[in-house]
Amino acid sequence: MTKTIVARTARDPLGRVQWDDDSPLSAEFETEGGAIRTRFGRFVGGRSDATEIVRIDTGAAVIHVLPTRGMAIWNIERDGTRFAWRSPVDGPVHPSFVPLGDADGLGWLSGFDELLVRCGLESNGAPEHDPAGNLVYPLHGRIGNLPADGLQIEYDEASGRLELVGDYRESRLFFTNFHLRSRVRVTAGSASVEVLDDVTNDRGTAATMQMLYHINLGAPVLDDGSQLLAPIEELAPKDDRSASEIDGWNQCGGPQKGYAERVYFATLREDRSHQTTVMLRNAEANKGLAVEYSTKTLPRFILWKNTADLADGYVCGMEPATNYPNQRSFEENQRRLVELQPEETVSFRLTLEPLTDAEAVEAQAAKIQAIAGDASPTVHRQPKAGWSAS
Repeated sequence: MTKTIVARTARDPLGRVQWDDDSPLSAEFETEGGAIRTRFGRFVGGRSDATEIVRIDTGAAVIHVLPTRGMAIWNIERDGTRFAWRSPVDGPVHPSFVPLGDADGLGWLSGFDELLVRCGLESNGAPEHDPAGNLVYPLHGRIGNLPADGLQIEYDEASGRLELVGDYRESRLFFTNFHLRSRVRVTAGSASVEVLDDVTNDRGTAATMQMLYHINLGAPVLDDGSQLLAPIEELAPKDDRSASEIDGWNQCGGPQKGYAERVYFATLREDRSHQTTVMLRNAEANKGLAVEYSTKTLPRFILWKNTADLADGYVCGMEPATNYPNQRSFEENQRRLVELQPEETVSFRLTLEPLTDAEAVEAQAAKIQAIAGDASPTVHRQPKAGWSAS
């Protein structure tokens, strides 16, 4: 008789985690607002091997953070709904297996499967090569494939607040030396997830940087009839293919074999505190993910629609950014890079709100409409000069 002993399976990622309950990051934190439980572990085997994961349970939601992958948020679970997407990559993938130096500059795609991943810091857009054909800037930069140099938890008993804090260094002799301190903040009894990132230029001379937050959703939030709500000020398609669907730019269909991505560039309206909100909601308007952020440091917004077959990555992305994800030299010519003097810091702040009932979705929709106001947005039917390099 043949017997099979299963150690792990490819389609059960968390089953490949070796949890370390003796780690100081595995603990229960009692606060006046309730308990928050954290658990630290590492993936074992395959391309995920040695990737660190921190599970944070607030009592209202469970958040999985990947310190080895630039402090990415892998997924959020709330009320039985998983806020994430299913990438063909089937990660998480350890950075050592992501070929950022591939000649075509597209190696970043070999590790892409998170709910929230950062793109930057030196560059965040399309690959760029020098006149000799050598890769200068890979797709979406390097920060999403850097491991944390430092990792700690800070919490406050009175407020019920807990922060997972990671420190990152993106540096190269003679070129860049950026320090990213990233905080994922939660509160006991709440499903909200705050992202607080501070980037400091540690060079002795001025430097320029870029940041883009790639926030990606698949089913069940993304479905046939799901919709992006955003207080658009001005919007344009990235290219001719995207222009062909401009009338339904914020509408998403079901999975479609052979569908090629559509991308739209925008600026958004804001409230008096420079805050704006966007939301992807499902067709029934009873599930959604809202993203609130400051336009002072993230003045650009990108919608990425890739409603391809489920096997090919059925996903829609909301992307607050410092700039549009063209080649770095194009964005530099348009003066959309962030310049930092020596020891200067720029701060980025976002809040993710996973929504699992119609009332909460409607409340966010009303908030977005209040920011949008009554004035019609400017919608370009063709790519806008100076916005798109396509």
